[in-house]
Amino acid sequence: MTRRQLPPLTSLRAFEAAARHLNYERAGDELAVTASAVGQQVKTLETWLRRPLFVRLPSKGIALTGIGQRYAASISQLLDQLDEATARALRPDVSNVLTVSTMPSFALSWLIPRLGSLKQRHPELEVRISVSLHLTDFAREDVDVAVRYGPGGYQGLHSELLMAESFFPVCNAALLNDPARPLRQPSDLRHHTLLHEHVEGIPDYVTWPKWLAFVGVHDIDAMHGPRFSHTFLALQAAASGQGIALATSALIGDYLDAGRLVRPFPQQLQSSFQYYVVCPEASAERPAIAAFRSWIREEAAQHADLR
Repeated sequence: MTRRQLPPLTSLRAFEAAARHLNYERAGDELAVTASAVGQQVKTLETWLRRPLFVRLPSKGIALTGIGQRYAASISQLLDQLDEATARALRPDVSNVLTVSTMPSFALSWLIPRLGSLKQRHPELEVRISVSLHLTDFAREDVDVAVRYGPGGYQGLHSELLMAESFFPVCNAALLNDPARPLRQPSDLRHHTLLHEHVEGIPDYVTWPKWLAFVGVHDIDAMHGPRFSHTFLALQAAASGQGIALATSALIGDYLDAGRLVRPFPQQLQSSFQYYVVCPEASAERPAIAAFRSWIREEAAQHADLR
């Protein structure tokens, strides 16, 4: 194992503060030491690196050298990470508390309605749901496990396939019986309003143009119609009779079972993205995380059987 080359932490803190303030006195005030002590620590670091980090100006001020600017940017980020890691380490280790991160639509349409069964099976667990559209950074965020939507292959993480996803049109049942605008085949969609979900950052997400091309319909304006920021909003609009939504098998919830929405056509397009449950390898077998992983896999399997 290669031995790390690390300069004194005290010198790094003094240099980083001086680099932010470009003033030894203000850096000293922040660190509760004298300006002279800051200058001495900076000199120690420069000697250790064998590189000048500051230029002393005629006005008795200081300015970063090119190397100093690059080094200060890196050191500042590392000290922020160290601060966050220390804060996490100081938190009480509550083994039965589990923070789960996932997307808003998945949380509302799939995960939250099922939490009751998790509580029945594991009454000792205290689950906290955090919704976010960005990928969880387990090293920086207070998250234990996440449900991700993507192509898989999450390097450095314990990852398990949760469920695949397919897309199909859904609408209010009343639209099926509209004599003026029947819905018997996909080409009949030209007579109806298409409801869209506004999705960013997912290049292969199935949209109306992709679904219509899949079923061989090319003479419909697939871009026209209202747009919604989340799947559950588009489904709610469809349930209230405002048009036809493109639903996902994972997020359709109880709309089909309750009869609030119906599928006018059997065709469905498989997505290239899937849902995965992920967590750090080191904590995958922690009792609370292992219990959650086992429960959510079983729920996903039952969901697939019902679809």
